[in-house]
Amino acid sequence: MKKVRYAIIGFGGIAENRIAKEGFGCDTARVSEVANAKLVGATDVNPAREQAAKALGLKWYKNLDAILADNTIDAVFVATNNLTHAEIAEAALNAGKHVIVEKPLAATSKDAARLIKLAKAKKLSLSVDHMMVKNVLNKKAHRLIKSGKLGTVNDACFHMEFAYGYDPAEAKTWRCNNMAEMGGPIGDVASHCFYVAEYMFDSEVVAVNAVYYPKLMNFAAEDGAYVRFTLGNGMVCSAKVAFCEMRGGLGGTLTNLGYEIYGDKAVLRGFGTMFQLSGYPDEPIKQRLELDTFDKQQKFTITKPENIYQGIVSEHADSVLKNRPLNSFDGYRNVLLCEAAHKSAKKGGSTVEVN
Repeated sequence: MKKVRYAIIGFGGIAENRIAKEGFGCDTARVSEVANAKLVGATDVNPAREQAAKALGLKWYKNLDAILADNTIDAVFVATNNLTHAEIAEAALNAGKHVIVEKPLAATSKDAARLIKLAKAKKLSLSVDHMMVKNVLNKKAHRLIKSGKLGTVNDACFHMEFAYGYDPAEAKTWRCNNMAEMGGPIGDVASHCFYVAEYMFDSEVVAVNAVYYPKLMNFAAEDGAYVRFTLGNGMVCSAKVAFCEMRGGLGGTLTNLGYEIYGDKAVLRGFGTMFQLSGYPDEPIKQRLELDTFDKQQKFTITKPENIYQGIVSEHADSVLKNRPLNSFDGYRNVLLCEAAHKSAKKGGSTVEVN
């Protein structure tokens, strides 16, 4: 099978350990190769990252321009800081490269909309790394909801709460102090809650209400937020996102990253399903779903892992090979929803409609 040839732009820790090693299968001892995609190169503004890239057998490019000038590169994965996503993706599209962008698609909805318009004009495939919809247990949850196992579903709550920013070094990072980078719990993790909810219930968010948590931490971003949002099908969900919650430690933190979905026949609970994990035996926790019918509980675990990053890469490569470009409209709307949440919170929780 022909493989789409990719290069990564921005080779930090996530790019190396999640995108390259897992998403493209460079860690062959742990992850299988991708049938339709091959990672061949990388670049980063930090030249010290060259050795990490070469250790995976990747060609090191001195800069972005070198990648864009290489006609053997079909597509790029943009994994730089959030503020540069739009600028780099735009340059890549103008150079004729198909593009995957690490979440968010752009730091503003205006920039995200511009990328979508450009990709359409260039007839190139554009997607965003909304990888949690590729999680085996999240796909199982989606099937259980559609099958009617929960009965009539009328409520759901998504959790992404942890401790980040108590350490002074963490407090100085963009996640805590640069709102232009979509920092803070809303931009950083409520974004995941939005797209997973839309996936679970096959409906887009049409209205958002949000309030910030009391401000006790020493950085510019919000400590946390309670976000209530309405889907087009009438479903009302909530998300609890925070940097201020200790949750006991690593185990408590990771298993808390999940959801409860409430039906009149059963409740479905996800533990550790809203994170970067795919279900490998060497991961720090074992993810699970629990279907509670009130008189008994049925547990689902991952027996055959499917890498969540690889799911994104394979889907994008397939769109390139079949000449059916992705448009990343979901990426645009996700940024729009984060903006709406902040707008609502700044107005005391008033309803902000999203078109």
